[in-house]
Amino acid sequence: MKRTLFTFLLTASFALNLFADEGMWLPSLVHKINIKDMQAEGLQLSAEDIYSINHSSLKDAVVALDHGNCTGELISNEGLLLTNHHCGFGEIQAHSTVEHDYLKDGFWAFKKEDELPNPGKSVSFLVRIEDVTSKVLKDVTTKMTEEERSKAINKISKDLVASAIKDTHYEARVKNMFDGNKYLLFVYETFRDIRLVGAPPESIGKYGGDTDNWMWPRHTGDFSMFRIYCAPDGSPADYSKENVPLKPRHFLPISLKGVEKDDYAMVMGYPGSTDRFKTSWGVKNTMEVTNSIRIKVRTEKLRLLKEYMETSPKAKIQYASKYARSANYWKNSIGQNKGLKKLHVVEDKEAIEAAFSKWVDASAERKAEYGEALSLIANSYKNNAAQVALNYFYEGLIGGPEAIKFTARFRRLEKALASADQDKIEKTVAQIEKGLDNYFKDYDAATDEKVLSSLAYIVSQNVERNYLPEELKLNTKKDFEKKFNKYFKKSIFDNKDKVEAFLANPSLKQLKKDPMYALMDQVYNKYFETAKEMKAQSDDKTKGRRLFVKGLLEMNPNKKYYPNANSTMRLTYGTVKGYEPADGVDYKYFTTLKGYIEKNDPTNPEFQTPQRVIDLYNAKDYGQYMDKDGTLHTCFISDNDITGGNSGSPVINGKGELIGTAFDGNWEAMSGDIAFEHKLQRCICADIRFVLWVVDKYAGATNLIEEMTLVK
Repeated sequence: MKRTLFTFLLTASFALNLFADEGMWLPSLVHKINIKDMQAEGLQLSAEDIYSINHSSLKDAVVALDHGNCTGELISNEGLLLTNHHCGFGEIQAHSTVEHDYLKDGFWAFKKEDELPNPGKSVSFLVRIEDVTSKVLKDVTTKMTEEERSKAINKISKDLVASAIKDTHYEARVKNMFDGNKYLLFVYETFRDIRLVGAPPESIGKYGGDTDNWMWPRHTGDFSMFRIYCAPDGSPADYSKENVPLKPRHFLPISLKGVEKDDYAMVMGYPGSTDRFKTSWGVKNTMEVTNSIRIKVRTEKLRLLKEYMETSPKAKIQYASKYARSANYWKNSIGQNKGLKKLHVVEDKEAIEAAFSKWVDASAERKAEYGEALSLIANSYKNNAAQVALNYFYEGLIGGPEAIKFTARFRRLEKALASADQDKIEKTVAQIEKGLDNYFKDYDAATDEKVLSSLAYIVSQNVERNYLPEELKLNTKKDFEKKFNKYFKKSIFDNKDKVEAFLANPSLKQLKKDPMYALMDQVYNKYFETAKEMKAQSDDKTKGRRLFVKGLLEMNPNKKYYPNANSTMRLTYGTVKGYEPADGVDYKYFTTLKGYIEKNDPTNPEFQTPQRVIDLYNAKDYGQYMDKDGTLHTCFISDNDITGGNSGSPVINGKGELIGTAFDGNWEAMSGDIAFEHKLQRCICADIRFVLWVVDKYAGATNLIEEMTLVK
């Protein structure tokens, strides 16, 4: 039975702060919007303790890893950083060999000189946030096209960034909020010497594998540790033996007291992307196009990667990180589609749109300003064939096999060679050469050939023929296998030696003649051509959404709205609590080591418990990390609002102490990026006592424990 609009307005939590647990709030605005509510929930800190420009605050202990892919927190005055195992997975994998398999056995640095450098990895501290809306929109008019508007905003934003970082080593970005209705300037200090300090084996850090991913109950010690190094004067610097551990402005003390039901819990981090303002047309498109295509393509890709990984220990190490990255949002898409359907999100969005239309129609002025908003959005989804093509191109060709994306690195070299500018050619060659070792170390051409052939066939069978590059207009899977087998044999791009030989004496003619390069060129050109075809509709959607969101804010002036996540620092607050996902099922808020042992299955690589963990469990050797109930708690859940990018975020109690690290959402609420579900949505956290127990009792890395400030 359809829910009535009246019922919806009473119960919906879309963009409304009806519950403390919903909302990814900007820390710089907490003092205006949230602080009284937070203190009523159990916070014992002030707004200044959370976000301050002039004094050390919680924001100074929370960092963005690699500009927002994950979050981490400082836990000592020597730059020790805690994040998730899956956030450090790429670095752990990169350092692993068959002889030293850190994925399988874990890694621990018992002294600082043993810590491992990671070129390319970065950590960014938020320095300050500034509202620059009036400056950004100063010269923007309603008569501008979307392209003109975008150019004007980009120009002003570029000037604001330049002014903000002038005479400093800082970085800055202007980010739009509320679909282009507000703009904030974020200033960062980024450090580039980040060293791996510790990581448990996969049998702890990734316990449960794909089976338990996004699931509760959970028993995973999903953590890893790094250390931030800087120049002796405290400034950011590239790796050097002369660098010293960073002395942070703030680090988090660690609570050993544990958590109880209904305890206050706060998460600070860098959530990547939500779309809580998405309309019903957008939700349908997400389900029927984006997610469905991702599921179909990645199911095949994962099958082929796993087939190779099972051939040898070396193969498993090579492709472990690639498999994990692809599998994560493959499973997320499956769960999101189920959640969006089960929770009737499309119907809820339609109710919001009906209320909005009624509000607009009640005023001639509103009709003039907002009357076209929803029709612009609806029309932007009409060219379904082009949208399907773009999604298949990305999943099946650009982001599927590695060969096409790798070959695309050489497009810059083609331009340099065509210009005959020797200086530009040499610089481009040097840039490409930097990444060759890492790329080919974890690359198997035979596997990539299978992936390309299979995914290209899937693309050809699901995209209208007029959108296909000529190279993909084949009929059978056998045709693709035969064609790409020939391509891999003739191309220079499947082999490091051949690539290096080419770069030693690059030739424009040879590059353009290479079959893999020609394929890549066709794919990218067709992708951009299709995107250009969609530009008018894309502009309609951008304008429509800007008007729709502006109208919603005006329609509900007394409501507390928060902007969508966009890899900028956010704060969420809620409480520790369980949930009831189905009739007769009641999940409590924590798990223990007992459950970890009970899941042990020597025949299943996802659930193989290390013997040392079993021995410590049998001896009940929990040390100071034991809960007052006599058990070792492994994970807990809270109703905090999180998404991708929050991985590794600190979970903080009312006193500002670390109680856990967030690492997952739950299966029943995979729709949460689009619609928050108060009764079901949970943040899955590794209990900090379990983390420290692994470091101390399991690994014996007491040197790390001694750095921390433990609160008993």
